[in-house]
Amino acid sequence: MRSGAAAGTDGYFHEAAFYGSDDEFLAIVLPFVTDGVAAGEPTLVTLAESNSALLESALTDTAGITFIPAGTHYARPATAIRSYQELMADYTQRGAAQIRIVGDVPHPGFGAPWGWWARYEAAVNDAYAAFPVWGLCPYDVRTASAAVLADVARTHPRLVTSDGRHLQNPEFATSAVVLDDLMNGPPSAEPGPPTIELFDPTAAAARSAVQSAAAGGPTTVTAGEVQDLVFAVSEAVENAAVYGATPVRVRVWRHVDRLVAHITDAGPGPRHPLTGLIRAVDSASAGVGLWLAHQMCSDVTLHRSPEGFTLRVAVGAAVPHAAGH
Repeated sequence: MRSGAAAGTDGYFHEAAFYGSDDEFLAIVLPFVTDGVAAGEPTLVTLAESNSALLESALTDTAGITFIPAGTHYARPATAIRSYQELMADYTQRGAAQIRIVGDVPHPGFGAPWGWWARYEAAVNDAYAAFPVWGLCPYDVRTASAAVLADVARTHPRLVTSDGRHLQNPEFATSAVVLDDLMNGPPSAEPGPPTIELFDPTAAAARSAVQSAAAGGPTTVTAGEVQDLVFAVSEAVENAAVYGATPVRVRVWRHVDRLVAHITDAGPGPRHPLTGLIRAVDSASAGVGLWLAHQMCSDVTLHRSPEGFTLRVAVGAAVPHAAGH
């Protein structure tokens, strides 16, 4: 039997909390954690280092709490979903009536790009629906931008306040609506003209272009990261040829600390809103390549515009973007 505010519910109980001080943070997170331990529920803490230390300093005992390094777990949205699903399945198979998870989802306030994490917050409403999980996502209004907070409000069906109230969120929208909306609009402009631009290239020509761009000047991007981008761009070009529409345009930018590629075709892009974030069931579909790109790159975003569909992929340093649109 589930405890607390999630008692009597099924599936994923997804709450957001907005706080503006350390005291408000503890007023929200501390009882969530201690009540979970008291109820004998698996209680997972995946907080940023500073928040994790703050919580630990307020706890008299950490027995029954599993601390997961946020920097590792939240390296990429698709890997976070896969790892959480594996943990959830394990706890559920062992008889857990409820699993509690509190986590700091990355955003520009933590130095991370927001676009794919906005998609994550929408997608997990479906991705975790099969599990008895109470997920708490605290956001610091001192560091999260207005655009981030707006996306958070749309992706969480429930809210919790620092005075302990658990509320239905009137701004919540379904995953399909939010994910579709997040794709609408072109990607943000990259600084400067592309290093290389190709029209209707073969996958082989696109792979060669990425390698040439990387080799054309100084960059801190590693050889392994270059190969990751080579793979992602090659898959995207092949997907555009099979599932998209001509013309196909590939642009690659080389920066000192990162490589970025835009692959644009005249088609509408993937039909399934979770494409890339969860593994495709059909191994022959475009979703497999996108899912692998989400496992390998430092930033991946999907965009629809009058020009068609654009996949933006990057390796190396992940440059924060203020919003997911």
